[in-house]
Parts: sequence; C-alpha cells; structure tokens
Amino acid sequence: MSEAMFTANNLWILIAAVLVFIMHLGFASLEAGFVRKKNTVNILFKNAMIIGIGLISYCIIGFNLMYPGVNEGGFFGFAGFGLSMPEGAAGAIEYADGAYTYWSDFIFQAMFAATGATIVSGAVAERMKLNAFLVFTLVFVSLSYPMTGMWKWGAGWLDALGFYDFAGSTIVHSVGGWAALACIIVLGARKGKYTAKGIRAIPGHSMPLATVGVFLLWFGWFGFNGGSVLSADPILVSLVFVTTALAAAGGAIGAFFTSYAMFKSHDLSMVLNGILGGLVGITAGADLMSPTEAIIIGLIAGIIIPLSVVFFDRTLKLDDPVGATSVHLVCGIWGTLAVGIFGSAAGLGQLINQLIGIASVGVFTFAFAFLLIYVLKVTIGIRVEEEEEIQGLDLAEHDMQAYQEKEESFAFAME
Repeated sequence: MSEAMFTANNLWILIAAVLVFIMHLGFASLEAGFVRKKNTVNILFKNAMIIGIGLISYCIIGFNLMYPGVNEGGFFGFAGFGLSMPEGAAGAIEYADGAYTYWSDFIFQAMFAATGATIVSGAVAERMKLNAFLVFTLVFVSLSYPMTGMWKWGAGWLDALGFYDFAGSTIVHSVGGWAALACIIVLGARKGKYTAKGIRAIPGHSMPLATVGVFLLWFGWFGFNGGSVLSADPILVSLVFVTTALAAAGGAIGAFFTSYAMFKSHDLSMVLNGILGGLVGITAGADLMSPTEAIIIGLIAGIIIPLSVVFFDRTLKLDDPVGATSVHLVCGIWGTLAVGIFGSAAGLGQLINQLIGIASVGVFTFAFAFLLIYVLKVTIGIRVEEEEEIQGLDLAEHDMQAYQEKEESFAFAME
C-alpha cells in the first residue's frame, strides 16, 4: 500500500466518522420534533448523554469486545480494557491492510456504537426516568451491542457462517429496534394513549424540527454506509452513495402512496419515517445492489412503514412515539433479508444465513434488553410519576423549558 493511498483511505474513514457523528444531531432533532413541547429538553438531554456514555464505554470495553482479534468463528472474545495502538507501522500503514490507522478504526466504530441506544431513546420518550435510561444505555452499549457485533464484524460465528450485513441493518439498527421493543413492553404506554374511548393520537410539537432531523440523518448516512466500504475505493464508495440515496427516495415514495391509501391524507411523519426506513433497508446490502434493486428495497421499506406503525399502535397497543420499532426493527429485518433476495449474494443459501443472523441477534438482544429493563424496573424504577408525566419531564427532571412562555420572554426583555 502506497503512502498516498493510505492517506486517502484514512482521510475518508475520518470524514465518514464525522458524518456518522452528525447523524446523532439528526436523531436528536427528529426525536425532539416528534415529542410534545413539554418533553423537548429531556429528549435532547438523553441524546447528548448517549454520545458521552457511548464513546467512553466503547473506549473502555466495547471496542475490544467487538473486535477481540481472537477466537475467530466464535461467540465471544475480549482483548482487554482500554485502547492500545500497536507500535510503529503495525498501528498505521500496516493496520487493516493500509486502509486506515488503529485510531481511525476506533473512532469510526465508536460513532456507530451509541446509535442503538439513540433508537431506544425515541421509543421510550415522555415517560421513562432519566437515570434509569442512562443506566440502561451504559450497560447495553458496553455489553450487548459489541457482543452481537462481534458475531459478524469481529470475525465471529455469523461471519464464518456467511451471514452478510454490510453496514448494520441488523448489527446496528435491528439491535436498537429489538431493545426498543423490549423496553416499551415493560415500560407501558404514555398516559392517555389507550383509553376506554379508543386510541388517542399524541402528535409531536415540531414537524419542522423532525424534518430537519431526517435530512441530517440522510446526509450522515452517506458516511454510515460509504464509510463501511472501509477504504476510499472510488467505484465502490460511489456505488454505495447511489444505492443509499435511491433507497431513501424509494422509501419516501412507498410511504407516500401507502399512507395516503390507508389514511386518505398526506402524512408528513409517515414520509419522513419512510425515508429512514429506506435507508435502514439498504444498509445491509448497499455495496451489492444495482440502482434498480436499491429503489425496490427502499420502496418496499416505505410501504412497510405505515403498515408496521398501525400494527404496533392499534393491534399490539405498543406506544412508540417516534416509530423506532417500525423504522429500525422491521425495516432492519427487511433489509437484511433483501441481501438474500437481491444483489450479487442472492440465493436460498444466503437467505437462510440471513434468517439465522436475524433470529440469533434478535433473540439475544431482546432477551438481554428485556432482562436489563426489568431489573431496573424492580430496583430503581423506570417510570416517572403520573403527575410528572402530565407536567412534562422538562420541568420534572431538568427544571427548565425548551421554550419560554411569551409573558416570561416579555418580562425578561423588559428587564
């Protein structure tokens, strides 16, 4: 590997890491827009803390759990606590076949690590205790995410089996979705959501903020998928950009037509989640698909979104304020299966491998998250008091508001 190519590869990985970091701003904006005004500070606080907890826990334990460098084809490995760059060229131009340095490897993967907990934060919004959520995040990001990630990306047993997940439809997104599902089952719905008179819609307070969040996520996804090429290969990176963009567009179109057919209205929230569903759907096979296949995968993901949202909300009566289970769990499963249906890896054998990967990661993650949230419930408690929920978590847990009342703003201005 020439020094010029090594420099180009490493620079692209670092740029991709920055783009993935911007996705956390997207998640924060999206989730803030989809909750009520009285819970805005709380959801933003959680997203800020997720980054802090995620980076430090991944540095101390997660990275070496996910990439132990030993026990290839196994279920578990651990290379020790903390980061330790190999000396000399072994941590630089000889690391990862000259694609990037040890430090670049860590920071790119660390930006992924907190995403699973970010998915959970939206699903449990408006009724979960802050401290309980932060403990859940610490344990989940430190242990559950890197352990299942090792099975594929750390040369574990799923990798040896032939399971394929390019950038994380299962390893990142459905992991967050399974955890979100476990949490909302144990936590229960928001007060007033399901009543004797029927299901009450609880709309978010800012669709502009939610829309900005989705566009930030779409922007960051070019680094999420494009960086997963793990080099600056000009052909493959550009193909991944194309398939990523087309799948997102397909998701918007699929959600647009399906939601109108179901609700006879043009629902912006469905189209926004359709875009995200398309992005999640293409993530497992963005490097394998043709442009047409990417559009089809995104289109189907977009169709799935309103159907899944209605299923969780009306049939199962599971309250998910932002649609995280539909976007990340259901579309993550779809995207992982799509690898066995479309693209260069398509075939019955590959489809079976994909099913095994989905099932094994799903069972482990759901069980881990369910046990963890249940232990927190019976120890420190996971749900705020009813009067705190009615008042809003901004005042109850943070003693501040995202938006000052007009009278207060006027009085402050006069002073």
